Amino acid sequence: AILEAYHKMLKEDKDITVAVRSSATAEDLPDASFAGQQETYLNIKGDKELIRACKDCFASLFTNRAISYREDKNFDHLNVYLSIGVQKMVRSDLASSGVIFSIDTESGFEKVVFITGSWGLGENVVQGKVNPDEFYVFKPTLKKGYSSIIGKKLGSKKIKMVYTSGMERVKNIETTEEERNSFVLRDEEVLKLAEWAVIIEDHYGKPMDIEWAKDGRNNKLYIVQARPETVHSQQDMNIIKTYKLIEEGKVLAEGQAVGQMIGQGTVNIIKSAKEIEKFKKGEVLVTDMTDPDWEPIMKIAAAIVTNKGGRTCHAAIVSRELGIPCVIGTENGTESVHNGQKVTVSCAEGERGKIYEGLLKFKIDELKLEELPKTKTKIMMNVGIPEKAFIQGQIPCDGVGLAREEFIINSYIGIHPLALINYEELKKSDKPEIKKIVAKIDEKTKAYSDKVQFFIDNLAQGIGKIAAGFYPNDVIVRLSDFKTNEYANLIGGKLYEPEESNPMIGWRGASRYYDKEFKPAFGLECIAIKKVRDEMGLTNVKVMVPFCRTPEEGKKVVEIMKEYGLVQGENGLELYVMCEIPSNVIAAEEFAEIFDGFSIGSNDLTQLTLGLDRDSELVSHIYDERDIAVRRLVKQVIDVAKRRGRKIGICGQAPSDYPEFAEFLVECGIDSMSLNPDTVIKTKLLVAEKEKKLRKG
Repeated sequence: AILEAYHKMLKEDKDITVAVRSSATAEDLPDASFAGQQETYLNIKGDKELIRACKDCFASLFTNRAISYREDKNFDHLNVYLSIGVQKMVRSDLASSGVIFSIDTESGFEKVVFITGSWGLGENVVQGKVNPDEFYVFKPTLKKGYSSIIGKKLGSKKIKMVYTSGMERVKNIETTEEERNSFVLRDEEVLKLAEWAVIIEDHYGKPMDIEWAKDGRNNKLYIVQARPETVHSQQDMNIIKTYKLIEEGKVLAEGQAVGQMIGQGTVNIIKSAKEIEKFKKGEVLVTDMTDPDWEPIMKIAAAIVTNKGGRTCHAAIVSRELGIPCVIGTENGTESVHNGQKVTVSCAEGERGKIYEGLLKFKIDELKLEELPKTKTKIMMNVGIPEKAFIQGQIPCDGVGLAREEFIINSYIGIHPLALINYEELKKSDKPEIKKIVAKIDEKTKAYSDKVQFFIDNLAQGIGKIAAGFYPNDVIVRLSDFKTNEYANLIGGKLYEPEESNPMIGWRGASRYYDKEFKPAFGLECIAIKKVRDEMGLTNVKVMVPFCRTPEEGKKVVEIMKEYGLVQGENGLELYVMCEIPSNVIAAEEFAEIFDGFSIGSNDLTQLTLGLDRDSELVSHIYDERDIAVRRLVKQVIDVAKRRGRKIGICGQAPSDYPEFAEFLVECGIDSMSLNPDTVIKTKLLVAEKEKKLRKG
């Protein structure tokens, strides 16, 4: 029957090759991944080869690793059944392939599709032999027809797997420089795969793990495998554990973080599966990459570090299932540490995972998301790191009261916007220091011929991730508020930034935006936000202007934003102003005529009201947001906002640090408080209690 069906396929295409894949009853049950337990055979041609591959695939049900895994999961060996599928090979050796998850693999956030891809056959992505390209697509706006790609990251993709005519059937070859510096998928292909992933997820009614391939002969995309996602679909989403380092240390190596945990122990570098008997429980496994043969030691490791791999590779999938911190794709992890060394492996600091020297102190906070009381005062969150938005967005809150652009520009871009705008001019320079800057820009922007577009896309994607994580609640994005010394630290920054003796009250915030020299750089921010709202469909994004000293400055900024396509009131766009200078309070009536609302920045407002430098140890004991002068200004601006029908919130540190200040704000009738993530729940409970008392009188 197998050969009969195969011969039918040959009638349609005599040059066809096939893949023999397993499908076991115990493979990828909702609570066990069985990743890679059975064999897959690619590029099979001819009757003899096909029958042999089918037999070998059936026999792989009883390999040592498959037996070991079933023992761990308490599956009866004789109650596991295996079928095989014979599929026409998609010629992805001539194009690309990869993996799709219909859920975020790190946080369990269900509103995104996560796609990885590399050149050639997909085995390298699954096995972790390459660092693939990554794409995030936001489902709710995708369904509305928007181009909702909220994340794109270029992988190194150093090798690709292609067919060979020898006994091995496939081999790895090096990719070209052009392939390494190009994305494997066009945007429209990313969106098409995401649409298919949503259809497949809807069909099965659960998050899915899907393999895709692109045929290089006809340029068509194919789905070759789909199975249930096995980690986050089984977790109790009513409990959020957060890990936090409370001690600093020397960073030995970095890579991509898998999960958000911290682990520590003694390093054991294992070079091949033959050495796994040397590994002891509680050690940190450091290796080039893993495959299913490594699972007996992976499950007893305190943490895992690999040189190679992306977030859908074997090491990542299994470590998530086991609940073990894992840092993948370090490239030099095995050279950066030595056997017997004590290390701390942290995946709790965003997208980058770090291996620290020594056993550093850390803490674990457990947050139970029980039924929380509703409050009249909106409880929002301060967010800076886009990668954390998917997990922080699961904490019950009313949106983001402060999303800072600075972290995105620092981490995603790292280049002064004017250096990108003037890139072609810089390229013409013969000065060695300028040549170094150009080389750094080229390295960071290698996927982009248009360097300005690099800034726009990366800022838009950072904002987009935060907006997606809290959708459909409001996300108030504060425009860039770098001081001159901070801008100077970006690549090329020293070419454009003056030296100021007191940058804290110097050329920052609104005064930059209408400056003739800086205006084009500000324009890029506006274009990026417009892209988030209009192209990605994330209209929950609102905009806030920082450090706006006078109403005249406010009017100028509103006009310049309009020039770049951000029009107040259009498509529901609201503009807010930071209230962080005494003049914002004194002239609150005039500011209320320009902006839709205020957000009190209690940090700067305290500093400027009390006339001190909050970073100076000599006067830091005077710095206190609860000071009578500060509280009077806060009450005054809340009263004006209420009278003028404008929204008023706070995004400074005070309500996070001082419960009595939060109570004072409720008494004043503030609309919203934006807090640090770790204080959202306790402040919500406090505010609910205070509101209850006020209602009773």
